[in-house]
Amino acid sequence: MSLDPSAFPILRDPPARLCFLATQTPVAQEAYQRLVDRYGDCAFDDAEAVVCLGGDGFMLETLRRATGRCIPVYGMNCGSVGFLMNPFDEDDLPARLAVAQLAMLHPLIMRAVCADGTEHEAYALNDVFLFRQTRQAAKIRIDIDGRERMPELICDGVLVSTPAGSTAYNLSAHGPIVPLSGNLLPLTPISAFRPRRWRGALLPSTAEVTFTVLEAEKRPVAAVADFTEVRDVVSVTVRENREQSATVLFDPGQNLSERIITEQFSA
Repeated sequence: MSLDPSAFPILRDPPARLCFLATQTPVAQEAYQRLVDRYGDCAFDDAEAVVCLGGDGFMLETLRRATGRCIPVYGMNCGSVGFLMNPFDEDDLPARLAVAQLAMLHPLIMRAVCADGTEHEAYALNDVFLFRQTRQAAKIRIDIDGRERMPELICDGVLVSTPAGSTAYNLSAHGPIVPLSGNLLPLTPISAFRPRRWRGALLPSTAEVTFTVLEAEKRPVAAVADFTEVRDVVSVTVRENREQSATVLFDPGQNLSERIITEQFSA
């Protein structure tokens, strides 16, 4: 069993070079100006740490930008839910970053083929999902590692999420919450009609999932990987990309593994 990296700090000394990024909301912009005036600001690529001001959506955008780089991202909540964020506090920020705990997030890679033959590739730190484009339910075949596991799923859609994303759309679709150390990917149907009682599956993180759209002309389907949407797909392959990662920082005792556990006991 490997050690959970979220139990260890990543920055041993208070960082001097901080990059601040903020959404365009008045709350985030006001916080951004106060922090820049107090701590200065530097370019993204030159930063020892990036401080993200906003909500989970903006945090995912920032993490996507940081994926594959050795730049940890520390979020402060200026949005609504803030599952990936820390409470906003402008005092002693470098010292807080020095003792922050980390979570390493690996993205999903989506490869989609459209009806016109074009191919698209996109990454997702949250989830990849397929969804019907019209009033008619989608019909989708599911193959795992080249082996057919479900010949026909009639549904509004289906998704594969990362462990970090398992508390988002996956949870809303009644999928399971997965701990970061579980090395599992939830596969969850969205409003399944047939098989009616199928609730999804937990797959090893090494699995490659292929969705084939049946009756694609009659029942068109779109595929979404976080912020990238592809229309009229005929097949979509999803797998975890262990070669890339993004690093999220949390205040001590509030790391992502702890939040995932807490979420499972909340009302």
